[in-house]
Amino acid sequence: MEHHYPIVVGAKQKILREKMPEVMKPNTETRALVKKMRKLMKQADGIGLAANQVGVPLRLFVAQVDKKFYAVFNPEIVKTSKEKALFEEGCLSLPSYFGPVERAQKVTLVGMDPYGKKLKITASGLLARVFQHEVDHLNGALFIDKAKEVYRYVPEKEK
Repeated sequence: MEHHYPIVVGAKQKILREKMPEVMKPNTETRALVKKMRKLMKQADGIGLAANQVGVPLRLFVAQVDKKFYAVFNPEIVKTSKEKALFEEGCLSLPSYFGPVERAQKVTLVGMDPYGKKLKITASGLLARVFQHEVDHLNGALFIDKAKEVYRYVPEKEK
């Protein structure tokens, strides 16, 4: 089945390779964007989506892990654990590409919520990985830049 989401696809897309500018102050427009991104992420079966993946040049990502939803403006990882974990990643902007990426097992992320309130979240496991993956997006990096190897998986029905 062919999906037509307005998600920017391709490792050479300029917006995916640039550092995104900070959001001065979240407003009704940026909150509407959060809603739109959350819907897109769900439709695409994703667990994280950065604003530049939908063509919007802002430091913002949404994520949903274990039924908990996060929308973080100007996210910054301020602390990472020494313990690392290797785990397979994929990306909505690189459909059918996967690869094992080594990332910190635990991170502390700071930023602001959609209403401009300061956030500080300490995450571990999958959530920590999602945070690192999305912050990479906002810095113009893709998981394929860090993956130990990258392979393509095309489901039988799509061949």
